[in-house]
Amino acid sequence: MYNFDYHKAKSLAEAAKLLKEKSEGKLLAGGMTLIPTLKQRLASPSDLIDLNAIPDLRGISVSGNTLTVKAMTIHEDVETSSEVKKAIPALAELAGGIGDRSVRHRGTIGGSIANADPAADYPAAIVGLNATVETNERKIAADAFFKSLFETALNPGEIITAVHFPIPEKAGYMKFAHPASGFAITGVMVAKFGGIVRVAVTGAGPSVFRVPEMEAALAKNFSPDAVANIKVDPGELMSDIHASAEYRAHLATVMAKRAVAAALS
Repeated sequence: MYNFDYHKAKSLAEAAKLLKEKSEGKLLAGGMTLIPTLKQRLASPSDLIDLNAIPDLRGISVSGNTLTVKAMTIHEDVETSSEVKKAIPALAELAGGIGDRSVRHRGTIGGSIANADPAADYPAAIVGLNATVETNERKIAADAFFKSLFETALNPGEIITAVHFPIPEKAGYMKFAHPASGFAITGVMVAKFGGIVRVAVTGAGPSVFRVPEMEAALAKNFSPDAVANIKVDPGELMSDIHASAEYRAHLATVMAKRAVAAALS
């Protein structure tokens, strides 16, 4: 681990100021990715700006037809929240499948989506549920947030403050998980908003993506059979030691069917 200066920000304004002043600074949320990266000397920030002492960045609330999860809310709180379970049960189930218990007690929703790991679960929830990501500067639509492998629409100095989820009529999430890490080899979130259906796939490609053909089929017939014969093109999917692109494409259909079945249960 390289040397760095540590700052424990007491407010969002202080964190934003420090981040702009320290050109090589990094934000510390749960640290589930950043700390191992530092230990392996794969990153060498000049400063770490800890967000954990900022109370305004934690909490879950429902207002009207929107569920809001603040950025420093840990996965365990999303999993066990009665508000999340009532509003979007699929989101609580997704959070409960992230990593292991120690990860769920430290990792945060804001840190996860800012990192944009291609195998993370939350990107499927953000895109599948058509969430809005709020920062200290603006609001970013789900479809505009994730750009590519570990890349988002966040600008330098921009800090995620909350995620706003429209409450769907039905939703389901299913993944084929890596047996050790719990990351999604392929995971699918399906959400129905009246006559509109969104299908988001994580773990299969460099970034989360939607499947318009599945969305159109489910809008006409919201059942597992509607997507049973719809195939995802493996051409732009990932191949690694865990699964080939072709297998991930197959899993996308299987997980989509299971996600729809879960949404209907």
